[in-house]
Amino acid sequence: MAESWANLGIDLHLEPSGPGLRAGLTAALRDAVRGGRLAPGTRLPSSRTLAVDLGVARNTVAEAYADLVAEGWLTARQGSGTRVAERDVPRPEAPPRSRIPRGRPAYDLRPGFPDLSSFPRAAWLKAARHALTHAPNEAFGYSDPRGRPELREALADYLARVRGVQADPDRVVICSGFAHALVLLDQVLRGRGVREVAVERYAVGLHRDLLERGGLRTRPLPFDELGTDTRPLASGSAGAVLVTSAHQFPMGLPLHPDRRAEAVAWARASGGLILEDDYDGEFRYDRQPVGALQGLDPERVVYLGTASKSLAPGLRLGWMILPRPLADEVTAAKGVDDWTCGTPDQLTLARFLRSGDYDRHVRAMRQRYRRRRDQLVTALAAHAPAVRAHGIAAGLHAVLELPPGTEQSVIRAAAWQGLAVTRLRELRHPAADPAGTPEALVVGYGTPPEHAWPGALEALCRALG
Repeated sequence: MAESWANLGIDLHLEPSGPGLRAGLTAALRDAVRGGRLAPGTRLPSSRTLAVDLGVARNTVAEAYADLVAEGWLTARQGSGTRVAERDVPRPEAPPRSRIPRGRPAYDLRPGFPDLSSFPRAAWLKAARHALTHAPNEAFGYSDPRGRPELREALADYLARVRGVQADPDRVVICSGFAHALVLLDQVLRGRGVREVAVERYAVGLHRDLLERGGLRTRPLPFDELGTDTRPLASGSAGAVLVTSAHQFPMGLPLHPDRRAEAVAWARASGGLILEDDYDGEFRYDRQPVGALQGLDPERVVYLGTASKSLAPGLRLGWMILPRPLADEVTAAKGVDDWTCGTPDQLTLARFLRSGDYDRHVRAMRQRYRRRRDQLVTALAAHAPAVRAHGIAAGLHAVLELPPGTEQSVIRAAAWQGLAVTRLRELRHPAADPAGTPEALVVGYGTPPEHAWPGALEALCRALG
């Protein structure tokens, strides 16, 4: 319950069966409206949707809504739903940055997160029961640092089928997410004498920070209409390059075929390594999936993937498909006993993959995210036609290019609407020339829970309009 209310910026600490639930629900909503966390005009979830989400009777939500309509905090009209009433309120001074400085945002549209409310709890529980029932006793002892063989075998089969990865279980190493993989690779690369890693001009800042904290320099590659430009690798001093080849984050372009070939040729000629972050490889809408770069040369490419986008980041499950010599070095860096990846979750994911439940979940989420993408494009055309959406053929986010000179006003409007958003400039490498970076927002349309998405989209259109 708390997680769902958190997406509306509300905390509710009542038992679902408690006698004061209606009063508590009414008070929580009233406080959220009074405090500005729910802005005037915001459409609330239907009583049916919110009741299901909270696990309470529909009448409880309907009566709480009715109380607030009677008090003037909400309005209810046939065909328009229940909305926060318009009223005169003091307009706060807008924060200078895009993130909301205090409390939770009403709507989180930051990229990099899936819809956590869609986690397949029932199917996961079924897989966990099967995995634990059939697990050998030794599975509950100290594990192979490469990870459980059941999961490594299941991943090798799945990635070969879906992403074109060439792998055998001995070259798979399970880790606690992408950040953990980078920490291990940082250690191994430094041991091999690497001092510099080429990275993309736009990327997740945390990933650059992790490499640099470990003692490696990062140097940005250029970016143009064809995506990341890998040609400078041949004349640079990097010993490795980190790329999001199938769907560049955040710009959304796949790595051009010529540049894929150039990167592989550089790695073969120089002995360098390509670190391929396949962060959302399953989610493609308007084009055929782009196969993993690793398939071109498994001995020069390290393939990195996680369950963070397809399932949930809280599982802390990721994997590396490594060139054979590197697999031994990464395993040694991970330690004699694997203390980072819990055996029960590894066995559960293995069963989830083998049973077909993972494929079914990905198909369902692909349809959901595509529907949201389409709704976003339609809403922009109707309410903010000057805003151009890029990188929308795949993934869970879109880059919204703003008319020149409007970014700061849009950021202020987004703050007023209670939106957590990310500016494209925040994802640019600090050493990259700022010239050529458009005024743009990177909007994660996959982040809000299902019941909050309509309200988040309306708030975004108000901010852009």
